[in-house]
Amino acid sequence: MQLPGSHKVCSWLGLFAGLSWLVVAQPIAHSAEPRPIASVDAGYQRVDRFMQGLTGLEASFKQVLRDSRGQVAEQSSGTLTVSRPDRFRWDYAAPHAQLIVSDGTRLWLYDPDLEQVTVRALDQSLAGTPAMLLSGGGDLRDAFTVERVEQGGEGTFWVQLVPKRGDTDFRRVRLGFRGDMLRFMELEDKLNQTTVLEFVGLKRNPVTDASQFAFKPPAGADVIGDASPR
Repeated sequence: MQLPGSHKVCSWLGLFAGLSWLVVAQPIAHSAEPRPIASVDAGYQRVDRFMQGLTGLEASFKQVLRDSRGQVAEQSSGTLTVSRPDRFRWDYAAPHAQLIVSDGTRLWLYDPDLEQVTVRALDQSLAGTPAMLLSGGGDLRDAFTVERVEQGGEGTFWVQLVPKRGDTDFRRVRLGFRGDMLRFMELEDKLNQTTVLEFVGLKRNPVTDASQFAFKPPAGADVIGDASPR
């Protein structure tokens, strides 16, 4: 899931295929301590119900980064759009606008303040990341194992996942459902930092414009990586 520049880039490379910039939002409230309630099979079933027939997502989000002591380090907010498979767009809001776009073959990060674009291939190295959990076309079981199922406060049903790949920068992912709708995503990295995402007004299968997932580096921006047309 680092302000601004290299520290944030490393964070997103760890939790969302690679890029995390954080701006200001209200802290996300923590619910009561969750308790185990069901077998891991119930976790697979809940995630399967959410993913079945899913072609896209649209939502606003709030994001909080907590350090290894549980203290709030950084906060952010913005909007996201996902078009499966492999296309997504995260727009981070002021005061530090940032943009993350996957066009299906490449991942683009644009920092207007730094006038810098970072681009990398959307390849197998991203298969076990939370980004691809939401936007990929594969089966959950290919990339993640359900480790624990819990009931939290306010009726939140938590499914804890661990990646099967050993080369990811995060240890586990927790998905929080209200009913069959995804409301939270928590990511714990190998530095014991936790990124908490709260999705607001999430819509399933919205009508999206393909141009939302296209990106062309602005004139004068410093480009890191191969941005040649394909």
